Amino acid sequence: MKEELKRYFPTLSEQQLDLYERFQKEFLQWNEKINLISRKDTENLFTHHILHSLAIAKVCPFKPQCNILDIGTGGGFPGLPLAIMFPQTKFMLVDSIGKKIKVVQAITEALGLKNVESMQTRAEKVNGKFDFVISRAVTTFEDFIPWTTGKFSNIRYHDLPNGILYLKGGDLTEELSVVKKPYKIFNISDYFEDEFFETKKVIHIKA
Repeated sequence: MKEELKRYFPTLSEQQLDLYERFQKEFLQWNEKINLISRKDTENLFTHHILHSLAIAKVCPFKPQCNILDIGTGGGFPGLPLAIMFPQTKFMLVDSIGKKIKVVQAITEALGLKNVESMQTRAEKVNGKFDFVISRAVTTFEDFIPWTTGKFSNIRYHDLPNGILYLKGGDLTEELSVVKKPYKIFNISDYFEDEFFETKKVIHIKA
């Protein structure tokens, strides 16, 4: 795991690499008690969940002063892997399911992550302004985009305009046809070699 992380993200410190290993261990222990991901998928935790989350870092390396909202974080994806990578960036992780947020809070505390807040709430009820809203295939774009209304900051720090960064796979032609805002598709296979990523994408939708 460490070698693969170093290959794709050579600037990661030893401390960050250790945190990813600890995150994996903590997550697997919690997954035994609360089913966050399929038991069959636990052996693929690094590639299918941690590395998949970090595709967002390839598309848009977050600046220290920005705020990120992770909607429908589940067991902490993509928010927690990104929070380890960008320790100066603030992350708010929300999910409507309380037991999942309890796990996220426990892992955040175990890892000593000072840049992460999490709460059990519906996306529509989140207050505050964010540079990006991130998520991983929680619903269709048609349903998801309204949840983000009014949540974007007008101050821009990144080359990529503020907006949504959404992890999703497969043929998205029909689903994206309803999106009225400018969007761009990034193929994760351009960044990571594993065949798992062949159909996986990061979709950026402008705020």
